Amino acid sequence: MTNTTNSKRKLRVWSASPTPFHDNLSIDEASLGRLIDHHAMLGCDGLFLAGTCGEGPWLTNRQRVELVQKAAVANRGRLRLAAQVTDNSASRVLEQIDAVAGLGLDLAVVAQPAFFMNPTPARVLGYYLDILNASPLPVCIYDRGWRKEFPLTPEILSEIFAHPRAVMIKDSSVDPTHRDAAIAARSLRPDLVLLTGDEFSCPAYLDAGYDGMMTGGAVVAARFLRRMCEAHVAGLASEVSAVDAHMRKMLLTVYGGESITCWLTGLKHALVRLGVFSTTASFLQYPLTNECREGIDELADSNALLDCSSGD
Repeated sequence: MTNTTNSKRKLRVWSASPTPFHDNLSIDEASLGRLIDHHAMLGCDGLFLAGTCGEGPWLTNRQRVELVQKAAVANRGRLRLAAQVTDNSASRVLEQIDAVAGLGLDLAVVAQPAFFMNPTPARVLGYYLDILNASPLPVCIYDRGWRKEFPLTPEILSEIFAHPRAVMIKDSSVDPTHRDAAIAARSLRPDLVLLTGDEFSCPAYLDAGYDGMMTGGAVVAARFLRRMCEAHVAGLASEVSAVDAHMRKMLLTVYGGESITCWLTGLKHALVRLGVFSTTASFLQYPLTNECREGIDELADSNALLDCSSGD
């Protein structure tokens, strides 16, 4: 089961973290400090700020700068830090990168823009190349999969991934052709880091040769992910499978079941129960059903939220 090339690589666990807010949706600095401490305690390698789980597309530019600045101060160099700077044009992205580049970030993260017109292959590729050629920070490419309004083909991805300023890929595409393009690019650029963003398919991506995970659920599941990586390197396929199944059950409880009904609010309630967040406040206003709340409370009361051994 173990990929021999991957077994010699450093496997990484990054958290695409939620953002803590006060009830008025201002950034909760005290909770942010606890969030950094929490990730360091979990043994994460890095923290991705203002991603999808971090509600980055809904933050103001001022809030993004504030989030990065305060996180970097609280971090004290313990974790690598990345932040999403995606926007609808390369010039807007570069402006956002310039605003945060001197605040302690290691990486700028760029995904497909939300609004894009005339998406010809040349325009789509040019969006990324213009950013990569001018960015003062190394870039993580956040691949969110096929979208007809911004089509990323394997051919376009191959050109993006070949750029020396693209140093990491967060692959949330759930697309084997995108995965294959990333693996092919890494064969030509051994230092390119490949992380899956699909927390429900981690074993398959480790088997394919990925270097670890960057997921929203890592804020509660990082120890599961780390143990999965260790078991993968050791060639313990049955342990990888068992840890994955246990993590999946825990995450589905937090997210409100297979339909992911409570997703972000459930995740924030889990962090409230862990003493990390003060509120579940969110721009996205997912519900928190009684069943989901009770399930999370039961996990918290039994110390099972972070304990990846309880499913053994």
